[in-house]
Amino acid sequence: MSNSDSSRIVDLMYNNDAFSKWLGIERIEEREGYCKLKMTVRSEMLNGFGIAHGGITYSLADSALAFASNGHGIQSVSIETVISHLKKVNLDDTLFAEAEEISLSSRIGIYDVRITNEAEETVAIFKGTVFRTGRRWLNDDK
Repeated sequence: MSNSDSSRIVDLMYNNDAFSKWLGIERIEEREGYCKLKMTVRSEMLNGFGIAHGGITYSLADSALAFASNGHGIQSVSIETVISHLKKVNLDDTLFAEAEEISLSSRIGIYDVRITNEAEETVAIFKGTVFRTGRRWLNDDK
């Protein structure tokens, strides 16, 4: 599969993903097993402590996981995820999520996602496991 095919798949996913759009996610790079995303924290994303709700970094990482794992052309869904929050995230912080494939078999993929801020500090680490359904995204896949 080519990088352009991976981008076509992420186009299909993103265009139907109202939540990722609400987050303001920008796609920086995607290819088989890899994705890098960017977003900025807005006021409606803050919790009662005045910092970003943990679900914001989790959701950014989850989108990166989805785009990276589906970039192979096989529809893949998360079956297990975990996140560790390392630093607080503030209003107007720009966040980056970089998902990298660690292991891939015919049915299971494992990914690490590192979430950093504009100062290149790691604010969270996310690990995701996906189930590969065997269904193809594109009819022209072989």
